[in-house]
Amino acid sequence: MKKLTKQAMYWAPRALGLLFAVLLGLFSFDVFGEGYGLWETALALSIHLVPAGVVLVVLVVAWRREWIGGLLFLVLAAMYPVFFRGNFHWTAMLVISGPAALTGVLFLANWAYRHKLQVGSRST
Repeated sequence: MKKLTKQAMYWAPRALGLLFAVLLGLFSFDVFGEGYGLWETALALSIHLVPAGVVLVVLVVAWRREWIGGLLFLVLAAMYPVFFRGNFHWTAMLVISGPAALTGVLFLANWAYRHKLQVGSRST
């Protein structure tokens, strides 16, 4: 396996997890249009940022322990449709659960092929 391919396979789930957390964080900015006061806006913003924080915590775990993080991302992907079933269109479910599931699968693949993905290894 070429060095560039190994690096791409290593960094892809980490970058996707970070982008997913940013996406969830962007959804929290809708609180600024609600007309709340300063403290209500701060409280609403902190509550809306909880999912992004959870994803960041899972990403930190996954960074070092790919198999645990991969499973946690898959659990997050499965939890969203269970908790919010019927409240959103299926495409909204796919936008949230899809990246989480893909990130989990990529972390599990990293774990399964971790010896081949080591950039310094000579395996082909």
